Amino acid sequence: MTEPELTAVRETLRKQAIETPSWAYGNSGTRFKVFAQQGVPRTPFEKVEDAAQVHAYTGAAPVVSLHIPWDRVADYAELAAYARSLGVRIGMVNANVFQDDAYRLGSVANPDPAVRRRAVAHLLECVEIMAATGSQEVKLWFADGTNYPGQDDIADRQGRVAEALETVYARLGTEQRLILEYKLFEPSFYTTDVPDWGTAYAHCMRLGPKAQVCVDTGHHAPGTNIEFIVALLLREGKLGAFDLNSRFYADDDLMAGAADPFQLFRLMYEATRNGGLDPSRRVRFMLDQCHNIEPKIPAVIRSVMNVQEATAKALLVDADALGAAQREGDVLAANAALMDAYNTDVRPLLADLRSEAGLDPDPLRAYLASGHQEHLAGRRVGGRQSGWGA
Repeated sequence: MTEPELTAVRETLRKQAIETPSWAYGNSGTRFKVFAQQGVPRTPFEKVEDAAQVHAYTGAAPVVSLHIPWDRVADYAELAAYARSLGVRIGMVNANVFQDDAYRLGSVANPDPAVRRRAVAHLLECVEIMAATGSQEVKLWFADGTNYPGQDDIADRQGRVAEALETVYARLGTEQRLILEYKLFEPSFYTTDVPDWGTAYAHCMRLGPKAQVCVDTGHHAPGTNIEFIVALLLREGKLGAFDLNSRFYADDDLMAGAADPFQLFRLMYEATRNGGLDPSRRVRFMLDQCHNIEPKIPAVIRSVMNVQEATAKALLVDADALGAAQREGDVLAANAALMDAYNTDVRPLLADLRSEAGLDPDPLRAYLASGHQEHLAGRRVGGRQSGWGA
């Protein structure tokens, strides 16, 4: 790699922004048990404090996303101002239409018009929160679906989903976007109303240019080539965001890069190859993780570092050598071009960039040595800890 090319790689890495989710800092667990930890935030303001710690040590996580109603506050402008005072900003606003008894048979696809109106009202509330916080994206995921053949009309449910999305889309401001997430299964096991990228893409195409797809790396059938989906959506201008995590079986929401770091590299290569890191494309790289057995802030720091390493390796791919091998049909040389980049130890490069920015070259080690984790455990005593449903 030439010196100008390496300079460009370093500049891209300096500008990388990874969004962290507020819910990663709260208590979470399995479907059987939510596990409590000491020092867990009790309010959205304390979640923002934790997100700011991640950014302070990594220099690459300046955005924190919200989940409503988990992060509902009396004054969203105040929350946004508090975030800015700590060096971060509010990112995507995530709607929640899956934790209410009324949504037992679905939210926006529910056969009951009253339930659908209730769900849409919440989605519009999230659009208003976007405006109050300065956010530019509302992200929608629907747990809607059916468990039994004949339970509801499949085509009718698609119409109800489309109608709800159209209502939200019509409320968006000029720079605001609707990001539609899909999920293969769970909690509905016969049909899921937005089960895959194709369904999400079809809805977004119908809506218009301000609607784009979110690719959650844990929401696919085993063996699915997720990097193909990334490349295609980028080619079509319809990739709006990533929800980055790791999984062994399904929607495990483990630390990004933990289960299959080579997959994370492949995803980041397709993102870099197809313009996903170009700020004008507005692709959001967000972690979507819940840390059940590991401490929250250190796990998020480790995840950010993993994404940085995968991105650095992707940027080091010799594009000329790879392109030449592909044109010549040289399968081994093409694969070697990718593997050479993947096998490069980029930790010294990233450590050097952190030092240049006045950061510790090892963010996780520095945070653990700071004593901040113990400080939180001593300070955040009493009150109700944040977590699933809170």
